[in-house]
Amino acid sequence: MTEHVPTRQLQFFVTAEAPCPYLKGKQERKVFTHLPFADAASVNDALSHAGFRRSQNIAYRPACEQCAACVSVRIPVDRFVANRTNRKIINRNADLDRFVVDPVATDEQYDLLKTYLAARHPDGGMNEMNGSDFMTMVEDSTVRTHIVEYRLRDGNEKRGTLVGFTLADLLNDGLSLVYSAFDPEMPHRSLGRYAVLDHLHQARTINLPYVYLGYWVQGSPTMDYKSQYQPLEGLTLFGWQPIQP
Repeated sequence: MTEHVPTRQLQFFVTAEAPCPYLKGKQERKVFTHLPFADAASVNDALSHAGFRRSQNIAYRPACEQCAACVSVRIPVDRFVANRTNRKIINRNADLDRFVVDPVATDEQYDLLKTYLAARHPDGGMNEMNGSDFMTMVEDSTVRTHIVEYRLRDGNEKRGTLVGFTLADLLNDGLSLVYSAFDPEMPHRSLGRYAVLDHLHQARTINLPYVYLGYWVQGSPTMDYKSQYQPLEGLTLFGWQPIQP
């Protein structure tokens, strides 16, 4: 598959091998490039279509020699039909308000992120993130990006209590979920899955055909959940193709 990148020639680099965070006993390495300042949005579009993910002003994708478990996946919005479980999750969170806000980091978001990471990813590298790091993660970008906040209408705050948020990029053909965090003390709400379902609703509302979920890693406890959203398309050597787990 050939993807045209509509800007000056990019320089790509390869990281050294490191332990894989998804599959025990595996080694990972990545190929990455810096997004240009002048044309970052269109370059991010093209690289996302080619299976890259964004972190701040860097776009990266796996480049492992002995493994191809990471598959870039997206949900075709018009073909997705919520099943019974999805409908229950939507109804269970009907008391939440959604706010689309500018990509400006807040203490409230950072506190929720730290609580989420401590509960769900205690051994992950992001646990070392301080407030300045979080600000950089959210604000250091020249692409079309925003934050969606989910707030509980409980009467304690003017806008409600923050229980989840998603950092998402607006692409020319969809929404790309960069990172999500939610209150781990509300497992009955399935807030992570709700955020995906809500972005499917948002994409449908503004006539965008896809929601990009990043990498699906079959067998990974933290990444395998993405196969629950069907139909699902994965990037293969022959382009984007339907995949079944």
